[in-house]
Amino acid sequence: VQLVESGGGSVQAGGSLRLSCAASGYTYSTYCMGWFRQAPGKEREGVATIDSDGTTSYVDSVKGRFTISKDNARNTLYLQMNSLKPEDTAMYYCAAVSLKCLWVGYVGSNFDYWGTGTQVTVS
Repeated sequence: VQLVESGGGSVQAGGSLRLSCAASGYTYSTYCMGWFRQAPGKEREGVATIDSDGTTSYVDSVKGRFTISKDNARNTLYLQMNSLKPEDTAMYYCAAVSLKCLWVGYVGSNFDYWGTGTQVTVS
């Protein structure tokens, strides 16, 4: 199983970025997929998840600004980030687990597979 993130970068506050996560090596469509982030000196936190049936969930701090989606045909997960704030600055990771998102929540240790991350910097 391999997850590879891309799309990070530097942007001014109020700007937008779209992160992508290309997945391979497993039945992508049946997994719970999630985006996590970790800022320097802070713990990793869950940002959003999307289940095999397309059900999405967001943490309060990104609701209304971020959108998680996936393209099963392309085995790719996305995170559209709008109205970015300096506090969104972090390394962003995608993760996957062969369970329902409802069962794993935003607990990183519940996810089996991780990408290496892509940096997002908002100034």
